[in-house]
Amino acid sequence: MNQTVIARITTALLVILVALPLLFIVLQALFPHFSAGSLRAPFSSIPHLLAEPQLPAMFSGTLQIALGVALLSAVIGLPLGIARGLFDLPCPKLWDLLFLIPFLTPPYIAALSWMLMLQTQGYLMQLTGLDLNTLLFSKSGIVLVMTLNIFPVVYFAVSRSLLASGQRLALVARVHGATPWRAFYHITLPLLSPALAAGMLLAFTLAIEEYGVPAALGTRSGVVMLTVGIEEKLADWPIDLPGASLLSLVLIAVALGGWALQRKLTGGTDVTSVSGKPAAHVGAKLGLCTAPVVAMMAMVGLIAVVLPGLSMAVTGFSATLSGGLAWDNLTSAHFAALFAQRGDALPALGTSVSLAFAAALITGLLGLCAAWLVVMQKIKGRALIDALSLMPAALPGVVVGVGLILLWNRPFWPVSPYNTWAILLLSYCCLLLPWPVRYIGSAMRQLGGNLEAAARVHGASAFQALRFIVLPLIFPAMLASMLMVFAIASRELVTSLLLSPAGTQTVAVFIWRQFEQGSVGQGMAMATLTLITGLGLMLTALAIMQRSTKG
Repeated sequence: MNQTVIARITTALLVILVALPLLFIVLQALFPHFSAGSLRAPFSSIPHLLAEPQLPAMFSGTLQIALGVALLSAVIGLPLGIARGLFDLPCPKLWDLLFLIPFLTPPYIAALSWMLMLQTQGYLMQLTGLDLNTLLFSKSGIVLVMTLNIFPVVYFAVSRSLLASGQRLALVARVHGATPWRAFYHITLPLLSPALAAGMLLAFTLAIEEYGVPAALGTRSGVVMLTVGIEEKLADWPIDLPGASLLSLVLIAVALGGWALQRKLTGGTDVTSVSGKPAAHVGAKLGLCTAPVVAMMAMVGLIAVVLPGLSMAVTGFSATLSGGLAWDNLTSAHFAALFAQRGDALPALGTSVSLAFAAALITGLLGLCAAWLVVMQKIKGRALIDALSLMPAALPGVVVGVGLILLWNRPFWPVSPYNTWAILLLSYCCLLLPWPVRYIGSAMRQLGGNLEAAARVHGASAFQALRFIVLPLIFPAMLASMLMVFAIASRELVTSLLLSPAGTQTVAVFIWRQFEQGSVGQGMAMATLTLITGLGLMLTALAIMQRSTKG
């Protein structure tokens, strides 16, 4: 398989996954009657959107919250990632596992967990008398809750970049007399800049597309975001498809602004840190600083993982919410009920795990090809591939769902995935493709171009160079991104609600319907079970990978 074939297949898949749904969204935004098959009255919905009184508040609220989440994620994730990637910490894999858990927790479940913990008469007030209700239901509270779910993108981007690049160049600087701080500032930090920028961009785009947290916390504080406005236009009668599509285009513009800023800051400064056989990573010794660094990481883990997890589990084991923290209020009835509902819970779990695994595999392979074509091959048209692979990050799930409906619910298709499980897989792959592309692309930018060129000189084809030279070097970043995709896909809510065919139920839909029916305890029980199952599967996958690598 040569470069041209790989490029054509990759482009075709990107067009199907991203370009066509996006095209139908744009057509719907420009032609208000497009869903009815008419192109009359073009652009007539734009004046209505500009006259919307809530538009400035939605736009500024989205920007402020997304910027706050991106900056706070860097403040938390950068030092943690540096500590994990540079130093010889005790139980290093434990920290990776700990900071992976927020991705296994659906954001709306995390928001509800924090509500149960911090609101008036919540668990914290019952235990300590401290009432953080005012902080929780505010713009700062939304930023904090989102950050505690999102900061691991910066942690994993930074730590994996350091683990992949090693410290060979910094050690050379030390040999030539540089102080540790000087070597870090002039050597290590520039090497980190692509990964840090990619992580912050992902944090920014994840924040602007988030719906669950602002919907749960913003209602009481009067904070509105564009995603909430889009959902309202799709949920309230009459359904405003043109308005929702136009707001989606505004979100795309915001995301592209973040992407352009990232390109301006780091686009012209690719760094090379691997130019030969990679050396085994040996972390530096921290000495007396080990205890403070471990305490810092444990404190972040306690706040981001343990506290909301305990809130979730305690609610799952509570007979009633009003009963509070009391021994006589504990029950296992909610967990028992999961297996007593004529098999609804376990099939939902199996469906979510299967779809998440398939989405991780497809996006991992497609992301590898797209990043390789853009970063290392620099083919003609790479800007289009790069743009198509990033674009889904700017699309909220609800808009992707609408785009897929508009695209595939058409009579002219001979075969359509609409109303089957395949359309769920398409939506997951479309939404999560930017993760592998950005993580793998950051890793590739640190590889020297001489490695692949040497293989090609010795007769290797483009595919063989990709398979035997590039893939082994960037595999840690690729595996990390696929785990991220698996974690997020296993709890994706919005497109699942929109696109699930009759008789097919995912975990997120099951939990959502439990909350709609007032069964908060049962929803939290399912969330706890899903979290444990996801962790078990991911640990098994990592163990198999490590065993095969050693073999």
